[in-house]
Amino acid sequence: MTLIKSISGIRGTIGGTAGEGLSPADVLRFSCAYAQFIAEQTGKERIRIIVGRDARISGTMVNMLVCGALMSMGADVIDLGLSTTPTVELAVVDAKADGGIIITASHNPMQWNALKLLNGRGEFLDNSTAAAFIHVADNPSLVYKEVQKIGTYSTDDKAIARHIDQVLALPLVDTEAIKAAGFKIALDAVNSTGGLAVVPLLKALGVKVVNELYCTPNGIFPHNPEPLPENLQELSQTVIKTKSHAGFAVDPDVDRLAIVDENGEMFGEEYTLVAVADYVLKNQCGNTVSNLSSTSALRDVTTKAGGSYFPSAVGEVNVVEMMKAQNAVIGGEGNGGVIYPELHYGRDALVGIALFLTHLAKSKGSCSRLRQLYPDYYISKNKIEVRSNTDINMILESIQKKYAKQPINTVDGVRIDFDNAWVHLRRSNTEPIIRIYAESDSMTKAEHLAHKLVQDIREVLKIEREK
Repeated sequence: MTLIKSISGIRGTIGGTAGEGLSPADVLRFSCAYAQFIAEQTGKERIRIIVGRDARISGTMVNMLVCGALMSMGADVIDLGLSTTPTVELAVVDAKADGGIIITASHNPMQWNALKLLNGRGEFLDNSTAAAFIHVADNPSLVYKEVQKIGTYSTDDKAIARHIDQVLALPLVDTEAIKAAGFKIALDAVNSTGGLAVVPLLKALGVKVVNELYCTPNGIFPHNPEPLPENLQELSQTVIKTKSHAGFAVDPDVDRLAIVDENGEMFGEEYTLVAVADYVLKNQCGNTVSNLSSTSALRDVTTKAGGSYFPSAVGEVNVVEMMKAQNAVIGGEGNGGVIYPELHYGRDALVGIALFLTHLAKSKGSCSRLRQLYPDYYISKNKIEVRSNTDINMILESIQKKYAKQPINTVDGVRIDFDNAWVHLRRSNTEPIIRIYAESDSMTKAEHLAHKLVQDIREVLKIEREK
């Protein structure tokens, strides 16, 4: 059983004893602490909180606990029921709420669930605010409201429809061009809320045929729900069998988008953002942001368009902070997460789909030809396990010294740039692991670079153990 507290929220496996998984006791404790924290942050006697969930099996149970706990602290709850992460984020703003809780473990398997916490702007809590909340939750002095002051409960089943309308209203989304293209699209929604959101979006965009794969929101994931190539073989086969123009896959809470081309080949999770950014930049010159572990292709596309590219620390919160600081017109992460501030500051597969289909329609070509427009980079993702008491900072400092002649970024771990290549080393927030991501213009070069850094780390560890 696992319980993890981080800036990404509170997540854990369902079952087990309190404190060792996401038990009912833990759900209640963190929900009540969140309500008290938001009330203190806003200075309001009465707060309003939006709640939504993905379709995983434990969602109903956790939802009931969350809503009841919030009400016990005097919060008025608006329950969206089955929803998506970006839908909840938009709903917080639409309702002028003080915060929101999304009940989802994102791409994790079905035994996991989580509470993702939002502020009054519909954005994830930043690092300092999240740390302050965790301190409150770990040192509770909760005061529950008397019966006359408990919160109210109401539902809202129109939030997804409003989300779709807001996407359709964006100036760069061209439904006429998409309709004229006569697209046939295959969709794998992994039996979560993508079936409730992406299917109606595609139809509203004017997609001619939607070939649905696992679009029933029953929470029975037919495969590992993370939209990675090894998990999307059936989608690839469906694209070929149905002669679809492209295939889309979303994760359970619909904030990540993976694309398959008309030949059943992966477009590349790193290139979802690159393609969408290319389209946005063709219409609005500006800056872009992605994290330090994302492909250099976004930098290349941005520079070509006359903008400036800025890297951020890993994590959606950090990307958003950098986007605001640099007034970026588009940003996101290389896991298929598109953040388009014209709509909101959150990863959103729906806006990613709408912008991508507009780009594809206007390109007058195929999905595979569109991919060929962008430079080829390959990322090798590796990790090395270390002892729980290992001084990881010391290891990273040693690596930094060894490569001191190279351009180095230490915003998040150590990223070292080479000619047409880079390697990024960072500690895991949840495990005694150092992650090593390397990119180059061939997989062989990327893997060689990653292997070299793994050997460097092992050499540092060997020296320390011999002292």
